[in-house]
Amino acid sequence: MTDFKIKKVKVRDLCIGGDKLVIVAGPCALESFDESLQIGKEMKSLCEKFDFGYIFKASFDKANRTSVKSYRGPGLDEGVSWLYEISKRLNVPVVTDIHEPWQAERLANVVDLLQIPAFLCRQTDLLVAASKTGKPLNIKKAQFMAPEDMKSVVTKCHEAGNDNIILCERGTAFGYHNLSVDFRSLPIMRSLGCPIMFDATHSVQRPGGQGDKSGGDRSFILTLIRAAVAVGIDALFMEVHPDPDNAKCDGPNMIPLNKMHEVLLQTAEIDKIVRKKIEFSSLSWAEE
Repeated sequence: MTDFKIKKVKVRDLCIGGDKLVIVAGPCALESFDESLQIGKEMKSLCEKFDFGYIFKASFDKANRTSVKSYRGPGLDEGVSWLYEISKRLNVPVVTDIHEPWQAERLANVVDLLQIPAFLCRQTDLLVAASKTGKPLNIKKAQFMAPEDMKSVVTKCHEAGNDNIILCERGTAFGYHNLSVDFRSLPIMRSLGCPIMFDATHSVQRPGGQGDKSGGDRSFILTLIRAAVAVGIDALFMEVHPDPDNAKCDGPNMIPLNKMHEVLLQTAEIDKIVRKKIEFSSLSWAEE
């Protein structure tokens, strides 16, 4: 498999696949407007300090929670309003995930990047509806898919008229209640011509690991970030929260907001070496 030229994806004034790492970060789900705004404000400030691009992320509806009783978010109408206001006040792009085709057009009027959840990345109608909005897409590789199989996902979007595609690694199912990251997937998916995002926090998730909800182990997040940045990535996805242990969604695998300075410091140091000195890992070196 040979590397192709990487398509640079514009998200408002940011370029994913360019010469600067982009950080995509925010709470798992929108819990309150003020808290979400504060998270975005602090993350923007940190990203400016380390010269990273920044996109605010949060879900208006977590439609794939383990229990029907779990908190899902404020819903579409209120969530759209919050995302719009956060984007406006902070002057940053925003991304949220969509679960049904009819949501695509509504969200495309507010958000700058549409995200396709991992479990839904093979859903043709969802991919086509999202593609037809003209918005760039971040598509998470399903936990049950090989990285090279994402070619068919990319093809569906291209045939629907959208080539602004980012592919995201978020771990592969490995036994019960565990995910494993195969870092070979990063250069493999990048060889499809798409910039690559690494989802560091969902990669330490333990789906269903707490019975009626998912667990996780945030102690491994920084380890995975260091490895992914060393391989070479175009964007880094993280869920952050001021008090993860009391978060309404995905607390065990979110990063405490007060730890983000150290996380971004280490990320910046490794990214600088890879980006400026030794370049991204590539599949083509062995063929020369």
